[in-house]
Amino acid sequence: MSDMATAYAEDPHGIGARLREAGPVHQVAMPDGTSVWLVTRYADVHAALADPRLSLSKRNAKPGGYQGFSLPPALDANLLNLDPPDHTRLRRLAGPAFTARRVAELRPRLEAAAQRLADGLAADLEAAGEADLVAGFATPYAVLAISELLGVPEESRVRFRDWTAGLLGAGATREGMAAVVREMYAFFTALVAEKRADPGVDLLSALVAARDADDRLSEDELTSLAFLLLFAGYENSANLIASSAHALLADPAVRAAAAEGDGAGIAALVDEVARHESPALLAIRRFPVEDVEIGGTKIPAGDTVMLSLATANRDPRRFVAPDVVDTAREDLQRHLSFGQGIHYCIGAPLARLEAEVALGVLLDRLPGLRLSASRTAEWRPSLRVRGLAVLPVVSGG
Repeated sequence: MSDMATAYAEDPHGIGARLREAGPVHQVAMPDGTSVWLVTRYADVHAALADPRLSLSKRNAKPGGYQGFSLPPALDANLLNLDPPDHTRLRRLAGPAFTARRVAELRPRLEAAAQRLADGLAADLEAAGEADLVAGFATPYAVLAISELLGVPEESRVRFRDWTAGLLGAGATREGMAAVVREMYAFFTALVAEKRADPGVDLLSALVAARDADDRLSEDELTSLAFLLLFAGYENSANLIASSAHALLADPAVRAAAAEGDGAGIAALVDEVARHESPALLAIRRFPVEDVEIGGTKIPAGDTVMLSLATANRDPRRFVAPDVVDTAREDLQRHLSFGQGIHYCIGAPLARLEAEVALGVLLDRLPGLRLSASRTAEWRPSLRVRGLAVLPVVSGG
């Protein structure tokens, strides 16, 4: 990993701020040595996220340039690698599962799951005096939520965290990533086969039916869509929940504000933390289909463009006191953590609901919960995601 990449993985907000103030666009090296254009300021990132000249399809990348993960076709034909009209078709198939109404129907199951996990966290606190909110609550809750939606059997959910570390961790190696990809490929192809043989009422069964009855998506698109919804949905939600809990427990004023408004305070906190600690540091790489100018810099067609959501979300040109968690700020949902334009995160309503339910249950079930004084929270070093590795908590009674 290059020196800049290592520094960014360890301190994304500090390094990001230095780059943002030095200029809107920088040419930087990725861990494999390939060069990319990094866009850092809010206005430029906001515009670029919705710019149709910036393609997500690897077909528009220059040979030898940075293209992200090397996935087999059965996992690569997902929404993060497609442009219209294929992107439009696949999003239309998956979209109905993520409408506000359909997501709201999941609330009772989410509340029950959060309550069970909060009870377990309380038991751990009583037995040991301290617990890890990431491992004991945020991660299993996020896994359960997306697994319930897609219909992933409970015994198959334990591998998700290891896969995430193998792909997104700062210490991820090319060989390790290849091994993880092989495991995921086997898992998702087997899961699709199971749903085809024994369909349920879950989203994946519905997508299999769409594939088999109407031929509205290919077999690779089907498997790739399942991979994206499960993997991205779990990872980003777990990080948002843990980061929100950390903000809640770190500042009494933030905690008091979250308790106001019959849930409105918690909803505000979730969006403010999504801005302040962007679960995804970088948007998926893009490739200009023609020469483009961003922030006064000409970027040739086929080069790789990385949009820094984290630095854009803390741009003082857009947000007052951007390094402060302030749930009373105006336009809380103007952050870019869920994207913009046609690639706006399809799972955003579910991610918000998951986090709101989780925080509400924690406040209600464990009102004395606070950060440990003997151990500090640990952030995972990563170029791609912003998440807590450990969040030690104790009970105040």
